[in-house]
Amino acid sequence: MRGRPDDATPNPDSELREELQGMEARVRKMRNTRNSFSDQARTIAEKRNSVQGQYKEHREKIDLVLTEMKAIRAEIKMYKEKRNALQQQLRDIISQAKGRREEKGEKKSATAEYAKLQHEVHSLENTFETSSVGQKKEKEMIKRIKEMKIRIDELAPEVTHFEMIKVDLSDLDSAIKTLRAEADAAHQEMLGAVARADVLSPDVDEAFAHRDFLKAEGDRLHNEFLELRQKSDEMHNKITELMVDVNKVRDKLNMARDERKSWMTDHNASVKAEMKTGAESSEVADELVSTLLNSGGITFGGIGDGDKAPSGKRKAKSGKKKSMRKIDMNANRRR
Repeated sequence: MRGRPDDATPNPDSELREELQGMEARVRKMRNTRNSFSDQARTIAEKRNSVQGQYKEHREKIDLVLTEMKAIRAEIKMYKEKRNALQQQLRDIISQAKGRREEKGEKKSATAEYAKLQHEVHSLENTFETSSVGQKKEKEMIKRIKEMKIRIDELAPEVTHFEMIKVDLSDLDSAIKTLRAEADAAHQEMLGAVARADVLSPDVDEAFAHRDFLKAEGDRLHNEFLELRQKSDEMHNKITELMVDVNKVRDKLNMARDERKSWMTDHNASVKAEMKTGAESSEVADELVSTLLNSGGITFGGIGDGDKAPSGKRKAKSGKKKSMRKIDMNANRRR
Protein backbone atom coordinates (compact mmCIF):
# COMPACT_ATOMS: atom_id res chain seq x y z
CA MET A 1 0.00 0.00 0.00
CA ARG A 2 1.46 3.31 -1.08
CA GLY A 3 1.79 6.16 1.40
CA ARG A 4 0.19 9.54 0.96
CA PRO A 5 2.26 12.65 0.13
CA ASP A 6 1.51 14.01 3.59
CA ASP A 7 3.14 10.98 5.14
CA ALA A 8 6.50 11.73 3.50
CA THR A 9 9.22 13.14 5.72
CA PRO A 10 9.74 16.87 4.84
CA ASN A 11 13.15 17.92 3.55
CA PRO A 12 14.95 19.60 6.46
CA ASP A 13 16.57 22.11 4.03
CA SER A 14 13.40 22.99 2.14
CA GLU A 15 13.12 26.48 3.64
CA LEU A 16 16.76 27.29 2.92
CA ARG A 17 16.43 25.92 -0.60
CA GLU A 18 13.33 27.99 -1.27
CA GLU A 19 15.05 31.08 0.09
CA LEU A 20 18.14 30.39 -2.03
CA GLN A 21 16.08 29.80 -5.17
CA GLY A 22 14.21 33.07 -4.61
CA MET A 23 17.43 34.98 -4.08
CA GLU A 24 19.07 33.40 -7.14
CA ALA A 25 16.02 34.31 -9.22
CA ARG A 26 16.36 37.92 -8.04
CA VAL A 27 20.07 37.89 -8.91
CA ARG A 28 19.34 36.58 -12.43
CA LYS A 29 16.69 39.27 -12.95
CA MET A 30 19.02 42.00 -11.66
CA ARG A 31 21.84 40.75 -13.90
CA ASN A 32 19.54 40.88 -16.92
CA THR A 33 18.59 44.44 -15.99
CA ARG A 34 22.24 45.42 -15.50
CA ASN A 35 23.22 43.86 -18.84
CA SER A 36 20.33 45.70 -20.51
CA PHE A 37 21.61 49.01 -19.12
CA SER A 38 25.14 48.16 -20.29
CA ASP A 39 23.94 47.28 -23.81
CA GLN A 40 21.93 50.49 -24.05
CA ALA A 41 24.92 52.49 -22.81
CA ARG A 42 27.15 50.83 -25.42
CA THR A 43 24.67 51.69 -28.20
CA ILE A 44 24.38 55.31 -27.00
CA ALA A 45 28.18 55.57 -26.80
CA GLU A 46 28.48 54.48 -30.44
CA LYS A 47 25.94 57.12 -31.50
CA ARG A 48 27.70 59.76 -29.40
CA ASN A 49 31.08 58.92 -30.94
CA SER A 50 29.58 59.14 -34.42
CA VAL A 51 28.06 62.57 -33.71
CA GLN A 52 31.29 63.81 -32.17
CA GLY A 53 33.18 62.62 -35.26
CA GLN A 54 30.77 64.57 -37.46
CA TYR A 55 31.25 67.58 -35.19
CA LYS A 56 35.03 67.48 -35.66
CA GLU A 57 34.69 67.18 -39.44
CA HIS A 58 32.19 70.04 -39.48
CA ARG A 59 34.57 72.24 -37.50
CA GLU A 60 37.05 71.96 -40.37
CA LYS A 61 34.34 73.09 -42.81
CA ILE A 62 33.50 76.03 -40.54
CA ASP A 63 37.17 77.03 -40.40
CA LEU A 64 37.29 77.18 -44.21
CA VAL A 65 34.08 79.21 -44.44
CA LEU A 66 35.24 81.59 -41.71
CA THR A 67 38.62 82.04 -43.36
CA GLU A 68 36.89 83.03 -46.59
CA MET A 69 34.50 85.37 -44.76
CA LYS A 70 37.36 87.01 -42.82
CA ALA A 71 39.24 87.60 -46.07
CA ILE A 72 36.17 89.28 -47.62
CA ARG A 73 35.62 91.43 -44.53
CA ALA A 74 39.28 92.49 -44.55
CA GLU A 75 38.85 93.40 -48.22
CA ILE A 76 35.74 95.44 -47.39
CA LYS A 77 37.60 97.28 -44.66
CA MET A 78 40.56 98.00 -46.94
CA TYR A 79 38.39 99.41 -49.76
CA LYS A 80 36.35 101.43 -47.26
CA GLU A 81 39.44 103.02 -45.72
CA LYS A 82 40.89 103.69 -49.17
CA ARG A 83 37.65 105.31 -50.32
CA ASN A 84 37.45 107.43 -47.19
CA ALA A 85 41.08 108.54 -47.57
CA LEU A 86 40.54 109.47 -51.20
CA GLN A 87 37.36 111.37 -50.36
CA GLN A 88 39.16 113.28 -47.61
CA GLN A 89 41.97 114.13 -49.99
CA LEU A 90 39.38 115.17 -52.52
CA ARG A 91 37.66 117.48 -50.04
CA ASP A 92 40.98 119.10 -49.14
CA ILE A 93 41.82 119.77 -52.78
CA ILE A 94 38.34 121.11 -53.49
CA SER A 95 38.73 123.49 -50.57
CA GLN A 96 42.04 124.66 -51.97
CA ALA A 97 40.49 125.07 -55.39
CA LYS A 98 37.77 127.30 -53.96
CA GLY A 99 40.39 129.39 -52.18
CA ARG A 100 39.21 128.41 -48.71
CA ARG A 101 41.58 128.40 -45.91
CA GLU A 102 41.77 125.34 -43.74
CA GLU A 103 39.94 125.77 -40.51
CA LYS A 104 42.11 125.88 -37.47
CA GLY A 105 42.54 122.46 -35.98
CA GLU A 106 41.03 120.68 -39.02
CA LYS A 107 42.81 117.44 -39.74
CA LYS A 108 44.04 116.84 -43.28
CA SER A 109 44.09 113.48 -44.94
CA ALA A 110 47.49 111.82 -45.16
CA THR A 111 47.42 111.73 -48.93
CA ALA A 112 46.45 115.40 -49.26
CA GLU A 113 49.16 116.50 -46.87
CA TYR A 114 51.63 114.15 -48.54
CA ALA A 115 50.88 115.55 -52.00
CA LYS A 116 50.95 119.15 -50.80
CA LEU A 117 54.32 118.72 -49.06
CA GLN A 118 55.83 117.09 -52.12
CA HIS A 119 54.60 119.97 -54.26
CA GLU A 120 56.04 122.54 -51.86
CA VAL A 121 59.41 120.74 -51.63
CA HIS A 122 59.61 120.53 -55.39
CA SER A 123 58.76 124.25 -55.67
CA LEU A 124 61.35 125.29 -53.03
CA GLU A 125 64.06 123.15 -54.57
CA ASN A 126 63.33 124.62 -57.96
CA THR A 127 63.49 128.15 -56.52
CA PHE A 128 66.70 127.34 -54.66
CA GLU A 129 68.36 126.07 -57.85
CA THR A 130 67.16 128.71 -60.25
CA SER A 131 67.03 131.86 -58.12
CA SER A 132 69.66 133.83 -56.30
CA VAL A 133 68.73 134.46 -52.69
CA GLY A 134 70.63 135.77 -49.71
CA GLN A 135 72.50 133.53 -47.31
CA LYS A 136 69.93 133.95 -44.57
CA LYS A 137 67.07 133.15 -46.96
CA GLU A 138 68.97 130.16 -48.28
CA LYS A 139 69.39 128.69 -44.77
CA GLU A 140 65.67 129.16 -44.09
CA MET A 141 64.79 127.42 -47.37
CA ILE A 142 67.13 124.47 -46.60
CA LYS A 143 65.70 124.12 -43.11
CA ARG A 144 62.14 124.25 -44.47
CA ILE A 145 62.90 121.61 -47.10
CA LYS A 146 64.42 119.26 -44.48
CA GLU A 147 61.40 119.61 -42.20
CA MET A 148 58.97 118.89 -45.03
CA LYS A 149 60.99 115.86 -46.18
CA ILE A 150 60.93 114.46 -42.64
CA ARG A 151 57.16 114.84 -42.60
CA ILE A 152 56.92 113.25 -46.07
CA ASP A 153 58.86 110.23 -44.80
CA GLU A 154 56.46 109.95 -41.86
CA LEU A 155 53.41 110.00 -44.16
CA ALA A 156 54.88 107.68 -46.82
CA PRO A 157 53.95 104.30 -45.13
CA GLU A 158 50.32 105.35 -44.63
CA VAL A 159 50.00 106.64 -48.17
CA THR A 160 51.62 103.49 -49.57
CA HIS A 161 49.26 101.29 -47.49
CA PHE A 162 46.24 102.74 -49.25
CA GLU A 163 47.98 102.78 -52.63
CA MET A 164 47.10 106.37 -53.12
CA ILE A 165 47.70 107.74 -56.59
CA LYS A 166 49.88 110.74 -57.11
CA VAL A 167 48.11 113.82 -58.38
CA ASP A 168 49.48 117.01 -59.81
CA LEU A 169 48.41 119.73 -57.43
CA SER A 170 49.37 122.35 -59.98
CA ASP A 171 46.28 121.25 -61.95
CA LEU A 172 43.59 121.04 -59.24
CA ASP A 173 40.72 120.38 -61.62
CA SER A 174 42.47 117.34 -63.05
CA ALA A 175 43.48 116.17 -59.55
CA ILE A 176 39.87 116.48 -58.34
CA LYS A 177 38.60 114.50 -61.30
CA THR A 178 41.20 111.77 -60.81
CA LEU A 179 40.60 111.44 -57.05
CA ARG A 180 36.83 111.34 -57.50
CA ALA A 181 37.15 108.51 -60.03
CA GLU A 182 39.50 106.57 -57.76
CA ALA A 183 37.20 107.10 -54.74
CA ASP A 184 34.20 105.86 -56.75
CA ALA A 185 36.21 102.83 -57.92
CA ALA A 186 37.20 101.99 -54.31
CA HIS A 187 33.56 102.36 -53.27
CA GLN A 188 32.42 99.95 -56.00
CA GLU A 189 35.09 97.46 -54.99
CA MET A 190 33.82 97.68 -51.43
CA LEU A 191 30.21 97.12 -52.57
CA GLY A 192 31.31 94.10 -54.59
CA ALA A 193 33.02 92.62 -51.54
CA VAL A 194 29.90 93.33 -49.43
CA ALA A 195 27.77 91.49 -52.01
CA ARG A 196 30.09 88.46 -51.86
CA ALA A 197 29.88 88.53 -48.07
CA ASP A 198 26.07 88.62 -48.27
CA VAL A 199 26.08 85.58 -50.56
CA LEU A 200 28.39 83.69 -48.21
CA SER A 201 26.58 84.78 -45.03
CA PRO A 202 23.75 82.14 -45.23
CA ASP A 203 26.36 79.40 -45.59
CA VAL A 204 28.13 80.71 -42.52
CA ASP A 205 24.88 80.87 -40.55
CA GLU A 206 23.92 77.34 -41.64
CA ALA A 207 27.37 76.02 -40.77
CA PHE A 208 27.18 77.52 -37.28
CA ALA A 209 23.60 76.28 -36.78
CA HIS A 210 24.60 72.73 -37.76
CA ARG A 211 27.63 72.98 -35.49
CA ASP A 212 25.41 73.96 -32.57
CA PHE A 213 23.05 71.07 -33.35
CA LEU A 214 25.87 68.52 -33.42
CA LYS A 215 27.30 69.94 -30.21
CA ALA A 216 23.93 69.75 -28.42
CA GLU A 217 23.23 66.26 -29.76
CA GLY A 218 26.67 65.02 -28.70
CA ASP A 219 26.17 66.47 -25.21
CA ARG A 220 22.69 64.92 -24.93
CA LEU A 221 23.94 61.47 -25.95
CA HIS A 222 26.90 61.73 -23.60
CA ASN A 223 24.64 62.62 -20.65
CA GLU A 224 22.33 59.72 -21.53
CA PHE A 225 25.35 57.42 -21.67
CA LEU A 226 26.47 58.57 -18.21
CA GLU A 227 22.97 57.98 -16.78
CA LEU A 228 22.84 54.43 -18.17
CA ARG A 229 26.32 53.66 -16.90
CA GLN A 230 25.33 54.94 -13.46
CA LYS A 231 22.22 52.73 -13.45
CA SER A 232 24.32 49.75 -14.53
CA ASP A 233 26.87 50.41 -11.78
CA GLU A 234 24.16 50.82 -9.14
CA MET A 235 22.54 47.55 -10.19
CA HIS A 236 25.93 45.83 -10.13
CA ASN A 237 26.51 47.06 -6.57
CA LYS A 238 23.10 45.71 -5.51
CA ILE A 239 23.95 42.35 -7.08
CA THR A 240 27.24 42.30 -5.18
CA GLU A 241 25.45 43.01 -1.90
CA LEU A 242 22.82 40.35 -2.58
CA MET A 243 25.46 37.77 -3.52
CA VAL A 244 26.87 38.10 0.01
CA ASP A 245 23.54 36.82 1.40
CA VAL A 246 23.31 34.17 -1.33
CA ASN A 247 26.71 32.82 -0.41
CA LYS A 248 25.71 32.74 3.26
CA VAL A 249 22.65 30.61 2.45
CA ARG A 250 24.75 28.35 0.24
CA ASP A 251 27.23 27.89 3.07
CA LYS A 252 24.39 26.94 5.43
CA LEU A 253 23.10 24.36 2.93
CA ASN A 254 26.58 22.92 2.44
CA MET A 255 27.11 22.68 6.20
CA ALA A 256 23.76 20.93 6.69
CA ARG A 257 24.51 18.56 3.81
CA ASP A 258 27.94 17.77 5.23
CA GLU A 259 26.44 17.19 8.68
CA ARG A 260 23.82 14.76 7.33
CA LYS A 261 26.44 13.00 5.26
CA SER A 262 28.62 12.59 8.35
CA TRP A 263 25.63 11.30 10.36
CA MET A 264 24.72 8.80 7.64
CA THR A 265 28.30 7.59 7.45
CA ASP A 266 28.44 7.00 11.19
CA HIS A 267 25.01 5.32 11.20
CA ASN A 268 25.91 3.00 8.32
CA ALA A 269 29.13 2.07 10.05
CA SER A 270 27.21 1.29 13.25
CA VAL A 271 24.61 -0.83 11.43
CA LYS A 272 27.30 -2.62 9.51
CA ALA A 273 29.10 -3.40 12.76
CA GLU A 274 25.90 -4.75 14.32
CA MET A 275 25.12 -6.91 11.30
CA LYS A 276 28.40 -8.78 11.50
CA THR A 277 28.23 -12.59 12.13
CA GLY A 278 30.27 -14.55 14.57
CA ALA A 279 32.58 -15.64 11.81
CA GLU A 280 33.21 -11.99 10.89
CA SER A 281 33.64 -10.57 14.38
CA SER A 282 35.09 -12.15 17.55
CA GLU A 283 32.92 -9.84 19.65
CA VAL A 284 29.75 -11.13 18.02
CA ALA A 285 30.95 -14.72 18.47
CA ASP A 286 31.62 -14.13 22.16
CA GLU A 287 28.21 -12.60 22.63
CA LEU A 288 26.50 -15.53 20.91
CA VAL A 289 28.38 -17.98 23.10
CA SER A 290 27.39 -16.02 26.18
CA THR A 291 23.75 -16.09 25.13
CA LEU A 292 23.83 -19.82 24.55
CA LEU A 293 25.48 -20.44 27.88
CA ASN A 294 22.84 -18.41 29.67
CA SER A 295 20.02 -20.25 27.96
CA GLY A 296 21.24 -23.76 28.83
CA GLY A 297 24.13 -26.17 28.79
CA ILE A 298 25.97 -27.08 25.69
CA THR A 299 27.27 -30.55 24.92
CA PHE A 300 29.19 -31.74 21.99
CA GLY A 301 26.88 -32.62 19.19
CA GLY A 302 24.59 -29.70 19.99
CA ILE A 303 22.47 -31.42 22.71
CA GLY A 304 21.74 -29.57 25.90
CA ASP A 305 21.22 -30.88 29.38
CA GLY A 306 17.45 -30.76 29.10
CA ASP A 307 17.33 -32.60 25.84
CA LYS A 308 16.41 -36.30 25.80
CA ALA A 309 18.53 -38.80 24.02
CA PRO A 310 17.05 -39.92 20.75
CA SER A 311 15.64 -43.48 20.58
CA GLY A 312 16.79 -44.01 17.12
CA LYS A 313 18.84 -42.63 14.38
CA ARG A 314 15.94 -40.82 12.72
CA LYS A 315 14.67 -39.47 16.02
CA ALA A 316 18.07 -38.18 16.95
CA LYS A 317 18.20 -36.15 13.86
CA SER A 318 14.83 -34.55 14.44
CA GLY A 319 15.62 -33.94 18.12
CA LYS A 320 18.74 -32.06 17.19
CA LYS A 321 16.82 -29.77 14.89
CA LYS A 322 14.23 -29.20 17.57
CA SER A 323 16.93 -28.25 20.05
CA MET A 324 18.52 -25.92 17.52
CA ARG A 325 15.22 -24.11 17.01
CA LYS A 326 15.07 -23.28 20.66
CA ILE A 327 18.18 -21.20 20.33
CA ASP A 328 17.48 -17.81 18.79
CA MET A 329 20.61 -17.38 16.69
CA ASN A 330 19.46 -14.15 15.15
CA ALA A 331 18.41 -12.44 18.36
CA ASN A 332 21.49 -10.27 18.41
CA ARG A 333 21.22 -9.49 14.72
CA ARG A 334 17.73 -8.07 15.04
CA ARG A 335 19.02 -5.68 17.58
